[in-house]
Amino acid sequence: MSDQGDISRLSRLTALLTFLQSKRLITATEIAEKFDISKRTAYRDIKSLEESGVPIVTEEGKGYMLLDGYNLPPLSFTQQEANALITGEQFIVRNKDQSLIDNYHEAILKVKAVMRSIQKDKSNMLSDRMFVMTNLKRETNSDTLSQLQIAITDMRLIRIEYEAIHKKETTIRTVEPQALYHTKENWILIAYCRLREDNREFRLDRILSFQLTTDPFEDRGFDLMKYFKVS
Repeated sequence: MSDQGDISRLSRLTALLTFLQSKRLITATEIAEKFDISKRTAYRDIKSLEESGVPIVTEEGKGYMLLDGYNLPPLSFTQQEANALITGEQFIVRNKDQSLIDNYHEAILKVKAVMRSIQKDKSNMLSDRMFVMTNLKRETNSDTLSQLQIAITDMRLIRIEYEAIHKKETTIRTVEPQALYHTKENWILIAYCRLREDNREFRLDRILSFQLTTDPFEDRGFDLMKYFKVS
């Protein structure tokens, strides 16, 4: 193999290691599609990482994962990747949910902590020279998005006091959170409402009180894209 080929494969193996870190379980098909290689090459790459000492666990018929507790070397970013994160920050700070803003700020601080000094300087310069022309007053109207994300991934029931948009009536609901989407600067929760016995949509700015319970619910196999096509 040529020197250029060696460099290309090394870059792919490094990227594959990051890809393995990003998900709990990854199939050979996903690896092949992401890196535009054959499944046979994907298998060889996995074997190469194993031979280099990376503890990869194989679940027969399912895929690959990193051994729980394995720590990868500190993250590094290209300037383009760092710029993408800074661009995302400009949109997040104009978002109307305070919990998302706070958590993104904490995350971006950790990201900047592993950047090289010159990257930090360039990222800070770019941050000062980008502006998003929405929500100029930085108004917030909800503070529950981060907890709702936990409720969705942990499949935990929530109890809300909700004010309907049109009827101006308030109801207490126990719901199973399924998904979130954003439109017209508002976040919308899709949840199975046990009061109505069907999926319902709730604007976060209309939730008057919120309680994240420890009570689990059964996975209903909710498909967001199918939901939008059917609704």
